[in-house]
Amino acid sequence: MAEQAAERQTVCHPIAPVWNAGSRVLILGTMPSPKSREQGFYYAHPQNRFWRVMAALLGEPVPQRTQERRNFALRSGIALWDVLASCEICGAADSSIRNPVPNDIAALLAKTDIQAVFTTGAAAFRLYQKMCLPQTHLPAAALPSTSPANCRMSFEDLCSAYQIILPFLRGSGIKREPVGSQPAADGDDR
Repeated sequence: MAEQAAERQTVCHPIAPVWNAGSRVLILGTMPSPKSREQGFYYAHPQNRFWRVMAALLGEPVPQRTQERRNFALRSGIALWDVLASCEICGAADSSIRNPVPNDIAALLAKTDIQAVFTTGAAAFRLYQKMCLPQTHLPAAALPSTSPANCRMSFEDLCSAYQIILPFLRGSGIKREPVGSQPAADGDDR
């Protein structure tokens, strides 16, 4: 643990959110990995399976370069960002995150027609629930991490888990209430 503390660094999120008027689904990680920060785009580690999973789900070739990935996401209705604006972290280890500061997810949702929020991994889900849900009033669904650190999940299992986003991309998902709307009165205790 002392070694991790010595290697921990404060990281400010360096990548703008990816979205446009056609964005229907928001996919959130925790914080870009060192490789993603170096490349300046989401899920840039060559062993991260995010782009392969998305391409398989949507029946498209796997985008290789940053602009191809950006275009793929936007054309598919996928918005990308991360839960955190800054934190102390050791490398890409979500378990080492300290002093997290959230991004303003509610402000992004207010500008879009995003119908559903998904997180890539348990840490992103926990942080979203604790730090963002009180402002967004839009629950997130946790998806498994596509990181190379999540080697227990096969590519096929990841594809199966990520199929949950497809109805929202096709416009057949449940419509969300506008950000800032009042929660339902029938027992909703958010």
